[in-house]
Amino acid sequence: MTGSPTPDGRPSLPRRVWAALPPGEGQFIARALREETVGGALLLAAAVVALLWANSAWYHGYESMLHTEVGPLDLEHWAADGGLAVFFFLAGLELKRELVVGSLSRPADALVPVAAAVAGMVLPAVLYLAIVAGHASADGWAIPMATDIAFALAVLAVVGRRLPASLRAFLLTLAVVDDLGAILVIATVFTDDIDPLPLAGAAAGMVAYAVLQRRRVSTPLVYVPLAIATWWLVYESGVHATIAGVALGLLTRVRPDADEDDSPAERLEHRIRPLSAGLAVPLFALMAAGVRVNSGSELWSDRIVVGIVVGLVVGKAIGVIGGAWIVTRLTRAELAPEIDWADVAAVSVLAGIGFTVSLLISDLAFAGQTADDAKAAVLIGSLIAGLLAAVLLRRRSVHHQTQLQE
Repeated sequence: MTGSPTPDGRPSLPRRVWAALPPGEGQFIARALREETVGGALLLAAAVVALLWANSAWYHGYESMLHTEVGPLDLEHWAADGGLAVFFFLAGLELKRELVVGSLSRPADALVPVAAAVAGMVLPAVLYLAIVAGHASADGWAIPMATDIAFALAVLAVVGRRLPASLRAFLLTLAVVDDLGAILVIATVFTDDIDPLPLAGAAAGMVAYAVLQRRRVSTPLVYVPLAIATWWLVYESGVHATIAGVALGLLTRVRPDADEDDSPAERLEHRIRPLSAGLAVPLFALMAAGVRVNSGSELWSDRIVVGIVVGLVVGKAIGVIGGAWIVTRLTRAELAPEIDWADVAAVSVLAGIGFTVSLLISDLAFAGQTADDAKAAVLIGSLIAGLLAAVLLRRRSVHHQTQLQE
């Protein structure tokens, strides 16, 4: 396929999608894969422990742990509002980086993964609403929209090591845009009553953070108390506290000065990612994944459960690859020579792992047993998507290895 003619009448070469990574992007992807592999393993271990504990004879001990007060909050809220604020701070850093110096800074390159991410959020929500229409609550439409980057990158790192690096960059960009969608949903849909005074104080804290960044202040003795105060004011305002983490991440400088080896965003990411992947997110999984599972017949008769599972497994896969395919057709773009549509399909199935953010939204959308059933659906859907993706990615990895040997 050739592109549109050039001004002198000669046919232009087709624009290649993900043909090459920008300088430094390959090292960033490789580092993220290494770190998220460990984080994904810890996340899985914490979820399994929570699930087994909650369905054992020691269930009351699990409930007691959740409601143990530590200072102003119990452990369950510290994990969801505090621990995930760290997770979303990293999401803000990654989004800022992608927008300024990464793949999202080049509109032509960003169009396909952005379209894939948007379609991968819209279709699961539509399928959920279609399944529950007239029979169950529509409040859970946002639950199957999310992709868990830690689990997804961990699966990719384990079974898809021989896949082209540009395809891994596509998954990371997809997940970053997906996180942005989840952030917007949490900030707008799941925020009811707002107290303007604490919100104004939080806004002042964010302005102060931005000014300190511009003035090149680097001491944590200033930033840590300011970040904690801003987080608490956001929590008190009625807006979900994780939004504070996102906002501060987006306000962090991502371009290094001439006398700097790394930007503040890179340094913070290097220091905080182990805390997020090794402690904050697994702790949230331990607190959130401990759901008491109903019998199989009762669970699968629940349209909310079916809607979430279908949204994650079917909606995500079709939405992501469908969005990517439509945009490449409309823009007359072509995949890079080392990438096949089968590779994109495998990654699209992988995007159905919704774990962390989906569990959070389950708690925001529902309460009681309905929330537990929704969480069970998230676990089931993510497990199915992860296993299917592992099989597909393994086959594609073998295919690429065979090609290299020929």
